[in-house]
Amino acid sequence: MTTLVLVDDHPMVRGGLRAALGSEPGWQIIGEAADGASGLTVVARLQPDILVLDLQMPELSGLDVLRRMQHEAPKTHVILFSMHAEDAYVRQALSAGAAAYVLKDADAAELIQAIRIVLQGGRYLSPALTERTINAYLHQPLVEQHVDWAEMLTARERQVLALAAQGLGNAEIGDRLTISARTAETHRTNLMRKLGLKGAADLARFARERGLIEP
Repeated sequence: MTTLVLVDDHPMVRGGLRAALGSEPGWQIIGEAADGASGLTVVARLQPDILVLDLQMPELSGLDVLRRMQHEAPKTHVILFSMHAEDAYVRQALSAGAAAYVLKDADAAELIQAIRIVLQGGRYLSPALTERTINAYLHQPLVEQHVDWAEMLTARERQVLALAAQGLGNAEIGDRLTISARTAETHRTNLMRKLGLKGAADLARFARERGLIEP
């Protein structure tokens, strides 16, 4: 059973989240709160698998809650669910430990997908944020970088990335991983989208910068 807590100061938003997420098989909403301070108390007491957290709230902001989570509930994965698409908010949230940042204009299916990716060990950004935020991150000096973007990927996507960086095609990757070429292509497409990469040249550059292939 995957346990979730919802923290948002708008009752209608919590109601919508409760209806959408609570109907997923194997998921259970075990707590809610309408402000940051109460939310932190609920999470510390219940230790849920997932916290869906608004950014701007009374008492404590979502970022304040997120920073304290490392001590109060270190195993809880935090999904920031926010109306703010500005790079500064996204980068602060990810640097503070958020596993995903989903915009509030997303549909329920996207939020559910984000939670599933996080439960598999990956990270998620709404598609509207991905390319812009990652490009900004890649152009920071190395000493200022705090987020490992490879952590956004599932274990299988990281395997596909490593093989694709070596120049292997989808069929060859499929043979190596004992999956079909089409499945390999799907993983490649997904990882490229998550990392904001446009083609083979971008993938090769990313792989070089991450030490996956020789410069």
